[in-house]
Amino acid sequence: MNYMTAKEAADFWGISQRRVATLCAEGRIKNAEMLSNMWLIPKDSQKPEDGRSLRYLKEQKIKPFLKWAGGKGQILDEIKRYYPAELGKQIYKYAEPFVGGGAVLLDVLSNYDIDEVYISDSNAELINVYISLRDKYDALTTLLKEYESDYLLLDNDRRKLFYYEKRSRFNHLKKADQHDVELAALFIFLNKTCFNGLYRVNSKGEYNVPMGSYKSPMICDEDNLRRVSKVLNGVTIVCADYKKSASFIDKHTFVYFDPPYRPLSLTSNFTAYTKNEFDDTCQQELSQYIKKLSASGVYVVASNSDPKNTDPDDNFFDDLYFGMEIKRIYATRLINSNAKARGKISELLICSRENS
Repeated sequence: MNYMTAKEAADFWGISQRRVATLCAEGRIKNAEMLSNMWLIPKDSQKPEDGRSLRYLKEQKIKPFLKWAGGKGQILDEIKRYYPAELGKQIYKYAEPFVGGGAVLLDVLSNYDIDEVYISDSNAELINVYISLRDKYDALTTLLKEYESDYLLLDNDRRKLFYYEKRSRFNHLKKADQHDVELAALFIFLNKTCFNGLYRVNSKGEYNVPMGSYKSPMICDEDNLRRVSKVLNGVTIVCADYKKSASFIDKHTFVYFDPPYRPLSLTSNFTAYTKNEFDDTCQQELSQYIKKLSASGVYVVASNSDPKNTDPDDNFFDDLYFGMEIKRIYATRLINSNAKARGKISELLICSRENS
């Protein structure tokens, strides 16, 4: 039998050598053999069908499954302009240490051949949702369909009772550190029915967002959730500080950071979703981490607020990220706790200079 190396197979099939090695290790290439730490593949082997093929079916659009304060859906096209040119080729890993609503994550998974993906967040309840959706789709959607069916049949007064009962149950499970499918389903239900899709906790760590006024909220978008579940297959999902991503990231990784934004005013920081504030000291520490990665050859894009919206002389981020490329893009945002106070404001995209 004639053989080819993993590198030759990668060139022939148009995928990365690392991906070929993974397929061999998973037993998906018939008669592939390991010889002296090198995979040998029969020359007549056919490229295995990618189990992640839904990522490349662009006609089946995958969208964020959560409403999220500061979500990147409306500025995604701008962010995509600063993806690295080698994404899906020489850059075959992706990391997002503040995953939030996942708009950039889902775009990358849907459109690029990525071998390894790492996402994390400090919000344990949010990470539980991603893990549950990846691993327990059927159980999760069964609960969501029950919640949706029960909720939509109620009048407004009874909806309020239902909502606050579910919020109380969520906080009970959260306090008990019971991170399971029920907690994940409650998270999604509350996200779809609360005021403005906020996730906010009080000083005790209790979720305290009031009910919203949506007439017919879609609580269980089953088709989209199924697609998201499939693209999350194989993704490393971790509840951790962003610095934990260091062991995953190398020069073949595209990293997108979307940290809690620096508040533009004293009243605009009402969307914090953990008890620990991300203050200026935290922003400074993050900038050092980002600049260290960028200096080592890692391609990085980071988002943040633009303090010049309210103070043209505030050079906080311009100074922090001196030496990196700083772009200003525009988005419609809620700029304080008044829901009517929306407007076009600039936001920052901070990029590795050599690839910008």
